[in-house]
Amino acid sequence: MELPLETVALFCLKIAYETEDQSPILRDDLMMSDYEREVFGLLVRRGDVEVIQRKVAECVGLALDALGGAGTALGRELQRLADNFYSAQTMGQLDAPLIALKDYLKDIQ
Repeated sequence: MELPLETVALFCLKIAYETEDQSPILRDDLMMSDYEREVFGLLVRRGDVEVIQRKVAECVGLALDALGGAGTALGRELQRLADNFYSAQTMGQLDAPLIALKDYLKDIQ
């Protein structure tokens, strides 16, 4: 689960900050330090659903702003998928919404 969480964060930051005239944002960039696989791994091992959701919400919020908010077509779908992720109450319930969120972000970034 750590890798998809890190990937969601990476894709969100790419949407929010990456431009064509700059080098791409990579997993080892400083802005990814709070969203590294090891950070998520610790949270997953603790079973800390709330903190995982909060960290993902930080990144999704940045991407949502970059997309023009929840009033745009891309923003509405991102918000819907994120809400599904946020409504999970157990670690097991995070899997399917996380993969859907990751796949959507991959498609639009």
